[in-house]
Amino acid sequence: MSLRKLINVFFLLFLSQTAQAEVAETVVARQVVEGFQAELLNVMQQGDKLSFEQRYEQLKPVVIKTHNLTKITRIVVSKEWRNLSKEQKKQLVRKFSVLSITSYAHYFKSFSGESFTVESVKQLSPGQIYVHTFLVLPDDKDVSMDYLLKKSGDDWRIINIITNESKR
Repeated sequence: MSLRKLINVFFLLFLSQTAQAEVAETVVARQVVEGFQAELLNVMQQGDKLSFEQRYEQLKPVVIKTHNLTKITRIVVSKEWRNLSKEQKKQLVRKFSVLSITSYAHYFKSFSGESFTVESVKQLSPGQIYVHTFLVLPDDKDVSMDYLLKKSGDDWRIINIITNESKR
């Protein structure tokens, strides 16, 4: 085999493995979002049986597992983050975590046939994936819920959620 053919074969194998790795990463990121949304639906379906505190306690582990609450807090605080002490950062992350879980427990409290659908998953860079989903509302306009996930160690974690009323 000539050197040129050998280089071409190597290049094609490299591209193939890179594409397979990207597909595997997008599958994992999609599973993170779908797992989170499944728990939201589960809590909503139990809405009339669960108190606010019970919804909070049920959602807490899945939010902690699927969200990078430290990164989200840092993004929200922006430039001021670097001016905070280590203890202030810890306290702020704790309070923001409680606020986030509280918001989910408050807004996802009842069920009337809602569902989630994943529209698309796109790798933006080796460490960031965008998952475009919809909260399907019977008898109302769907809500677009777009998740930005960032790789943290071996795990994909949600670092941003953008919601908009859908035009579809």
